[in-house]
Amino acid sequence: MVAAIRAAGAREQSIIDVAPLRDPGVTAWQDAAQADERAGRYTDAAAKLDQALKLNPDSPDLLQDRAEVAIRLHDYATAERLARRSWSLGPQLGPLCARNWQTVVEMRLQAGDEAGAVAARKGVQDCHKEGIPRY
Repeated sequence: MVAAIRAAGAREQSIIDVAPLRDPGVTAWQDAAQADERAGRYTDAAAKLDQALKLNPDSPDLLQDRAEVAIRLHDYATAERLARRSWSLGPQLGPLCARNWQTVVEMRLQAGDEAGAVAARKGVQDCHKEGIPRY
């Protein structure tokens, strides 16, 4: 599921891609969490992201990262809640938006809610903003 979520973000080639300024203290926690996740230490990764969220609780990218770790911990309700919060606080366009909505798609499928998954897929599509053709 996490691979599908991250692939949705990587595929999104919207004209808009908002990259927030990063706090060095938060970045250190985030980098350490990514290392833990790569090593399969998901509980440790979650704890580090929780520490980063204490410093910056309204960071859309941190919330989405934490949602993806929640999936690895099989905490699907938390994953969907965090992804929706990330979307509400984030740019609502571009790669982060696509990851947010793909998380909701995966969680709705996990819950057996096909109608919810279809609605969330529309959210993924709505994240894309076409550029102006330049000739």
